[in-house]
Amino acid sequence: MITEKKWIKYVALSSGTLFLSIGVVGIFLPILPTTPFLLLSAACYAKGSRKFYNWLLNHRILGKYIKDYREKRGIEARAKLVALILLWATILSSAIFATSIIWVRIILVLVAIGVTVHLLRLKTL
Repeated sequence: MITEKKWIKYVALSSGTLFLSIGVVGIFLPILPTTPFLLLSAACYAKGSRKFYNWLLNHRILGKYIKDYREKRGIEARAKLVALILLWATILSSAIFATSIIWVRIILVLVAIGVTVHLLRLKTL
């Protein structure tokens, strides 16, 4: 029987690998932002496996994206732009099509505003 702690570890590792894959694809496809997906992957790996987390941070290519963000050097302008476009497209489509409850729509927009402010305050590389 899988304990709750092991279950969380497996979910974190699986999610981390999924986000890592999307982040790597984002290096080659301009529509996907690399840095946010690599940050999500690192967060999942930190929860699921110290070994995978350390591997990602010390990776010759991928580790740079995470270190630049963590050391407050910033993120690339393209990553900011794509992240903001995807953020607002997702939030607005969710607010319009997924719910008719006004307070849920307001919360979604407030979250999007908060993330937008955070992204815009980051330095641009």
